[in-house]
Amino acid sequence: MLFLLSSSSTSSKAVSQLLSLSQTLKTNKSWIFIPAMSVSLNSHVFAGNPIKLRTPKPTDPFSSTSAIRTLKNLILGQTDEPLSPNFKILPFRKGRPLAGSSGSPDPNWHLGWLDFGDCRGLLENYAVKLSEDSLVYLGSKNDNQSVVYWAIDVSEGGNDLVKALGARQLCFVELRTLMVASDWADSRAMGELAVAGHARALLEWHGVSRFCGFCGSKTVPVDAGRRKQCSNELCKKRVYPRVDPVVIMLVIDKENDRALLSRQSRFVPRMWSCLAGFMEPGESLEEAVRRETREETGIEVGEVVYHSSQPWPVGPSSMPCQLMVGFFAYAKSFEIEVDKEELEDAQWHSREDVKKALTLAEYHKAQKTTAAKVDQMCKGVEKEQNLATAYNVDSGELAPMFVPGPYAIAHHLISSWANQVGINNGNETQSKLPAASLPKL
Repeated sequence: MLFLLSSSSTSSKAVSQLLSLSQTLKTNKSWIFIPAMSVSLNSHVFAGNPIKLRTPKPTDPFSSTSAIRTLKNLILGQTDEPLSPNFKILPFRKGRPLAGSSGSPDPNWHLGWLDFGDCRGLLENYAVKLSEDSLVYLGSKNDNQSVVYWAIDVSEGGNDLVKALGARQLCFVELRTLMVASDWADSRAMGELAVAGHARALLEWHGVSRFCGFCGSKTVPVDAGRRKQCSNELCKKRVYPRVDPVVIMLVIDKENDRALLSRQSRFVPRMWSCLAGFMEPGESLEEAVRRETREETGIEVGEVVYHSSQPWPVGPSSMPCQLMVGFFAYAKSFEIEVDKEELEDAQWHSREDVKKALTLAEYHKAQKTTAAKVDQMCKGVEKEQNLATAYNVDSGELAPMFVPGPYAIAHHLISSWANQVGINNGNETQSKLPAASLPKL
């Protein structure tokens, strides 16, 4: 039996005490519930990127304009002066960022940044071309403007490069695995996850925008990889990173105090979540909420209330720049007709059942298990596996259902409704939790 440990101020000692307490409370296969706690985050996971919060002036040495000029000189060997600012490069392979692990009793992963000279020498040994077009500018941190950060795709490097990095106890890890392995109370981990998400989205966008959609000519990176341009002199169309908006909604039956949750066949066992779907051209966000709900479940929605949004760079490489836009949607009809091509199931759940799902979900165990797995992968001991295994419990009774963890906007939609946090609609009460526990989202 495991509890949701979600306060950003939760200490390691408190975590251990609660986990220990959870084992003593389960008797004769019956559950004793601890009230769900509110997750307090400054921003959603993948938002709050610490190295892209400001755009420096072109004359600043850490701006994209100045940085790409310095980069060209370095690649051409036209300067022997020490780098100012310093360049740090994050390699990616097949959409996976390079990562390492602290290997402490409680492993903590970190991004595998390489210095420019180190990265150049390493890649040249394995026939990976380092050019101004292969590097994508990420930015600099507000509190450390002496460093400029870049990302590069080294997929062409093959297994020999992977082995060379493995000798340094660095490996390429799926971004979704790092997401689950991150302690959401750790601001450093959240910042690095946002950086990796931003970098992956840009690199994957470069991979799917190699040719001009107007004339079919090859596109070339410009502005240090922040956009692309058609190489055809008669066309020269500019191409910017594409953002794919997705509406995600918690459908609420206000009269009967219940919420609609759904399952897809790709979900891990016992997990339920919100409805979601891509916007269509020519419709508003509210119209997209109503259409997707009706198409997937047959439920008619009336009022639609905005909650928050979240960048979601862990989707397929063909859509690397998704933006999840979250809503509460209030149902006008209640008979469910599931579209089996889209969903495995959809059911109404009472507020109490949803609270229990939040309380009993194995987020903390999944995080610890996955963090240890990343540590073993970086040491070359274990290969990456399906994340479903992180949610298996070795002993004890499993919770009948759980919802996505605090890394997903779905979690915050569901927990906000279950705890009546920040909902101000009609007869809904504002909050039943102390003011100090209200989420900062």
